[in-house]
Amino acid sequence: MSDKKDYQLDLIHRPRRLRQTQSLRDLVEETDLKISKLIQPLFVIEGDSICEPVDSMPGIERLSIDLLLKECESLIELGIGGVALFPKIEASLKCNMGREALNPESLIYRAIKALRKHFPELTIIADLALDPYTIDGHDGIVEIASQSPLNDVTVDILAEMAVLAADAGATMVAPSDMMDGRVGVIRKTLDANAFQSVLILSYAAKYASAFYGPFRDAVGSVSSETGAIIDKRSYQLNPANRREVLLETSLDESEGADILMVKPAGQYLDIIREVRESTILPVAAYQVSGEYAQIMAASEKGWLDLKACRNESLLAIRRAGADMILTYFAKAYAQDIN
Repeated sequence: MSDKKDYQLDLIHRPRRLRQTQSLRDLVEETDLKISKLIQPLFVIEGDSICEPVDSMPGIERLSIDLLLKECESLIELGIGGVALFPKIEASLKCNMGREALNPESLIYRAIKALRKHFPELTIIADLALDPYTIDGHDGIVEIASQSPLNDVTVDILAEMAVLAADAGATMVAPSDMMDGRVGVIRKTLDANAFQSVLILSYAAKYASAFYGPFRDAVGSVSSETGAIIDKRSYQLNPANRREVLLETSLDESEGADILMVKPAGQYLDIIREVRESTILPVAAYQVSGEYAQIMAASEKGWLDLKACRNESLLAIRRAGADMILTYFAKAYAQDIN
């Protein structure tokens, strides 16, 4: 082999020339992962000075409002783009109709008010769905016979929730229910109540995924508390389908969505690309709790490098076409970068 070390191929193109040094690699880098593109999901609970770990999501806690304020102060200092809020309410407040969702003094609206008072410029995203409020853990009001949410009744409630969230100070409302027609009704209802500036971040492509388990644990839904499996396939998307997404996203866009979101992210990079190429609207992606948990679990076992896998997973989502990412890694990534 030693006598062949001077052998050279007759090549015109040598792509490796662009990868010789870090400065060259930086110059031709196609995708960035700015902290400002990341949104931190946060879980809020009742009480004072309460920091309650989510067992299935190492490093993630449920926070009382006073600690939520401190956490958001830290996130702002780190340059995080915004926060998405999810409540865990007392079991005694849950019912089949999810009435607590329409209580103006409910936990989530008090949390939004407190954040808006202390942080006027913070982007606050309010999730719109009934699963934290219903006994059965569904995203809408369920018909007993079919065990499937009643579409139009649910949409009416979601529109009322949107107004309450907007009145509390939410920057965006994010319907995550996958009911037909909800974006249009929410847009009209917000406008009718003088909330024309409130954005709609639509969960336009939310799949019936197996990767939501730790989230349901975090918000205390029925699946985590009883071990029951909630079948949401009658409204969330079939993981086998691609064309269906284009219908859902086009409908949401026509009804007034400001941003379209794909959820989950890592298992649906092809869908993110499909949506990116089909719309001029901003595209968001949600790296969900199961995606976070699997990287954390493997790294704790020593099987994966946490930071390297975290960064690669986020970069892949951006490369697929997401303009912004909801991720439980947002704070840790920002701390490492800073």
